[in-house]
Amino acid sequence: MKLVSANNAIPTHIISGFLGAGKTTVLQHLLSQKPEGETWAILMNEFGQIGVDQQLLPQDQGYAVKELLGGCLCCSSQLPMQIALSRLLAESKPTRLFIEPTGLGHPAQLLEQLTEPHWQQTLAMRALVTVVDGSRLHDHDWVKHNLYADQLKAAQIVVVSHQDQMTFADDQALDELKQEYQAYAQRWLSSAHGQLDLAEIDLPYVGTQRKVQPLLKLQRASSNTTEQKVEIKQLPYHYVETAQGYSVAGWKLPKSWQFDFFPLLDLLCHQKDWLRIKAIFNTNQGWMYFNFNPAQFNYKSGDEGIDNRIEVIVPDERDWQSFEQQLLALQLNAK
Repeated sequence: MKLVSANNAIPTHIISGFLGAGKTTVLQHLLSQKPEGETWAILMNEFGQIGVDQQLLPQDQGYAVKELLGGCLCCSSQLPMQIALSRLLAESKPTRLFIEPTGLGHPAQLLEQLTEPHWQQTLAMRALVTVVDGSRLHDHDWVKHNLYADQLKAAQIVVVSHQDQMTFADDQALDELKQEYQAYAQRWLSSAHGQLDLAEIDLPYVGTQRKVQPLLKLQRASSNTTEQKVEIKQLPYHYVETAQGYSVAGWKLPKSWQFDFFPLLDLLCHQKDWLRIKAIFNTNQGWMYFNFNPAQFNYKSGDEGIDNRIEVIVPDERDWQSFEQQLLALQLNAK
């Protein structure tokens, strides 16, 4: 498929956010700042088959709006998104592009697609924005949703909407959220009634250093471990992300793997010099959710997860082989 060509790459903004966060309202205010004579394009993604949000955006000359309906452009086949985006750029020849994924989307996957080599001459990715509803931060069940967390981790800029409706409990929850995500090097902005200055988010995208590799024991068994550069996505795998001096080490393991709960709890409690431990495990006591910070070791039973996963945030780099070895030794149904 031939992509549009351009002498200058188009500044491209992803405006993401969980259901009802207010990202369309924020997008409306951003679009109102278009200089006369420029053409701005908007690609919107609705999870359902009937688009509503498009009708809320400017229909005037100088704006080109296209909707991609049915499913999530972040994690479904790339082809519909590639075609829709390529046509939008070819037809409108915009000077700036905004993309609003569905509230049920994974913006990190979309960003991964749009930073591939064949888009780099066309799109100049700007800082990824995630909008969160400040008036719902006190709702822990809402904030702890896996999709909510994935969208926050992907963000370079977090916009807290509905600031005028926030309670004292929301303010406290916001402070806790900033502490929890400090390893992701984010900039936090506040927005009342969706108002946001384009200049505050018109910053270059800065990629996170991330290595997704086989489990460390498999790397160690390989004869070319030190030269291994191939990233993988199938389970099981281990990854490390680094940003501003922090490291996030994580493991994703098949959901069929079951772990011995009490030794697992002991292993997590005995770790040292960490900032955050979050995990979901299938154990012989049922599915368990762990949310540790240095002041509190919280865990509880929960619904069945899509896989076993754990993330540990530390203020430095370290050798994780011993931890992984102890973790895997707690698997009950290992072959």
